[in-house]
Amino acid sequence: MFRSGILAAVIAVMAATASLAFEIDAMSDAERDIFRSEIRDYLIENPEVLMEAIAVLEERRAREAAAAEVDMLNDNRVAIFNDGYSFVGGNPDGDVTIVEFMDYRCGFCKRAFPLVEELIATDGNIRFIVKEYPILGDESTLASRYAIAAKMVSGDEVYKAVHDSLMLWSGQITPASLGRIGRGTGVDHEAVLARMNDDEVTEIIQRNRALAQALQIQGTPSFVMGENFVRGFVELEQMRAIVAAIRNEQG
Repeated sequence: MFRSGILAAVIAVMAATASLAFEIDAMSDAERDIFRSEIRDYLIENPEVLMEAIAVLEERRAREAAAAEVDMLNDNRVAIFNDGYSFVGGNPDGDVTIVEFMDYRCGFCKRAFPLVEELIATDGNIRFIVKEYPILGDESTLASRYAIAAKMVSGDEVYKAVHDSLMLWSGQITPASLGRIGRGTGVDHEAVLARMNDDEVTEIIQRNRALAQALQIQGTPSFVMGENFVRGFVELEQMRAIVAAIRNEQG
């Protein structure tokens, strides 16, 4: 439908200008003026052609954007799904993997947190990966450093407890508040403090930021759900619909 409309426009213009040289560069100024006038008149008389052409352009751009995202994902697959240092929760053998780039100071991340938790708990077959991606200032970086160091010191279970507490924390992130969070989770607070500024922690944050840049992720929360990029907050039912679609594609 879209293509036939554009074709009709081209045919009409060609018929109206049959006596002209059809190479634009070969036209005289007078011929070029007539050619442009014919196009203008046709589009004024048939404005629906413009909408058809715009629709075709938007469809083409959507396909190109989708292809670009597939390329980005394939180029960074190991870093996204198996970097060796990010927290992996949910069902480690799940048939769908969800990766979240998050920031502890991000209001929409905090809003998404209970929804993601419910999705994972009620589904039972989702592999969930957290990418520490502090982009909202020094407090964000401080929180991520503490969480990453907690994982290094005490493992995934303690990391998850610290992560959850930070996601639920509504005040400022300070050394004092981290102490309260640490004591509430049973983490070895002093040991974590001693590791927070290690080069290894810095490198993990830098790698996550570089990965986000490579994936054109500029805000939080951002998700990779299966083979799909989901940029921004989504409601629980939308997440479930995406997961269902992924499983349907997998057969």
